[in-house]
Amino acid sequence: MGWLGGVFDSVQQWLFESVLQPLMFTTGLASLLENGYEASGWLLVGLLQLVVIVAVIGPMQRWWPVEEINDRATIRTDILYTLIHRLGLFRLALFFTVDPLADSLFGALRVAGVSTFQLDGIWPGVTDISWVSLLLYLVVFDFVDYWIHRGQHHFEWWWRLHSLHHAQQQMTMWSDNRNHLLDDLLRDVILVTVAQLIGVAPGQFIAIVAITQLSESFQHANVRLWFGQVGERLWISPRFHRRHHSIGIGHETVKPSTEATSGQPATPPRVVLGGHNFGVLLPWWDMLMGTANFEKRFDPTGVRDQVEPGPDGRVRDYGRGFWSQQWRGVLRLLGKA
Repeated sequence: MGWLGGVFDSVQQWLFESVLQPLMFTTGLASLLENGYEASGWLLVGLLQLVVIVAVIGPMQRWWPVEEINDRATIRTDILYTLIHRLGLFRLALFFTVDPLADSLFGALRVAGVSTFQLDGIWPGVTDISWVSLLLYLVVFDFVDYWIHRGQHHFEWWWRLHSLHHAQQQMTMWSDNRNHLLDDLLRDVILVTVAQLIGVAPGQFIAIVAITQLSESFQHANVRLWFGQVGERLWISPRFHRRHHSIGIGHETVKPSTEATSGQPATPPRVVLGGHNFGVLLPWWDMLMGTANFEKRFDPTGVRDQVEPGPDGRVRDYGRGFWSQQWRGVLRLLGKA
């Protein structure tokens, strides 16, 4: 792990000094060189991820596909989402907007004597080993991500944004970053806040994000693959996550009917927000919270209101291209689409 870290640091240094640093001097951003060096790390991670996605996951999609891809245009839009996120364009926007506010807030707290909790200091002599602390942080962030994901499916206003991610009916290795930008912004603010509160080092945070993103790209791949009875319960597979995207399964829960009682009429069964398989890396949280679904099935993906008329007699349009999808997400949030 130390050897890999050394190689990464060397390449990052070269990328920064050869590309970003001259560019920053030319554009008058020399006062932000420290941030530019951090940005070079995110850019390098994104490039490495794209190589793995194309060279490793891509062939698997061709060898063991779940379904034939017949809508290439929607895949091209997903590729655009992936490039925006993995090459740091979304993080660059955060750098100029959210990050300064977060730095000011936590800086003020430290000046006031409020210190953050150092999670890797809870077991001296063990958690100060780099790979042990990385695994510890990975588990903590995955637990937080599970509850973020539950929130995206529980709160109606949040689901109106997050449903864009589920509206992809041709899931591939490019589908992970198909999200509304407001949805991504809210999730990133929560994760950055948690990182600050538990004392994650910047290098570890980049590693955690990289591992999570690459695993999610694989989970969304058009690959007919599962990890076996034991493996399915250790790490989330494409089959497990596809169940989460399945129409009528992943984002819905059927509330049973109730019998009439004195003063209360009977209610028929009804579909509400909920679902199964919310885990991001580990299925443990779904198993603990009773939301795991291990059926070995590969069902069609999407959202029910794309294929069945709603109360107004129409199916919902989630948009085709990037901008139309973002705009329609805002309209859904406002209750106008």
